[in-house]
Amino acid sequence: MFGRITLFLYGLACYLVFVATFLYAVGFLGNFAVPKAIDSGPQAPLVQGLAIDLALLGLFAVQHSVMARQWFKNAWTRIVPAPVERSTYVLFSSLALVVLFWQWQPLGGVIWNVENSVGRLALQGLFALGWLTVLATTFLIDHFDLFGLRQVWLHLLGRQYTSPGFRTPGPYRFVRHPLYVGWLLVFWSAPTMTSAHFVFAIATTAYILIAIQFEERDLERLHGEYAEYRRRVPMILPISSAKGRNGGPLPQPLAKRAS
Repeated sequence: MFGRITLFLYGLACYLVFVATFLYAVGFLGNFAVPKAIDSGPQAPLVQGLAIDLALLGLFAVQHSVMARQWFKNAWTRIVPAPVERSTYVLFSSLALVVLFWQWQPLGGVIWNVENSVGRLALQGLFALGWLTVLATTFLIDHFDLFGLRQVWLHLLGRQYTSPGFRTPGPYRFVRHPLYVGWLLVFWSAPTMTSAHFVFAIATTAYILIAIQFEERDLERLHGEYAEYRRRVPMILPISSAKGRNGGPLPQPLAKRAS
């Protein structure tokens, strides 16, 4: 029992680290309420600053993608107890972001600056909408499973873990990745788009588009019905109706789990 309590407390600690990192990210990208934001701090020489920023983004991308792959999970759980595999993934992702926040280099220069007050307010509203979309969609697909708390809670109770499976709640009937839609709103809704922010937005958008390919490959392997869902529902932009591109009904899967 002591071991189960220890794993639960570890999972809870990992979740709290994620929450703190998530809240800091809001201020970091929005340039408010945090000691070090995306455009604050001394400006490094352009080539040096760009190299550091790209290395930080690459570190996060590699960690976030490799640790999410099934082959890595199979190997990793020979070292890390299975109930805390997801919590450890969340912890490492949070720490990679902490390093990025800490070492991020402003680059100087402005790509665009919206001076109209209505335009600035609209972009700030889209920025807030993006964060709300990100948070809301995690709850639609099981927030506590996604961030490892459900796994350690079931282990604490001595109950066997079962995957939530695959389903298409709410916005998942219109686009396959509403979570990523939220992130894209966050990354690009900047009234003042500096060079550093632009580099961040370009790199993270490219990462999302690449990561989707790996994630969907895993989903098709785990859930046979995902191939039909993928055929009928658009990826990011809701350019098809909820009935699918060919007018047929959407599949009725069991549950959806993000990697």
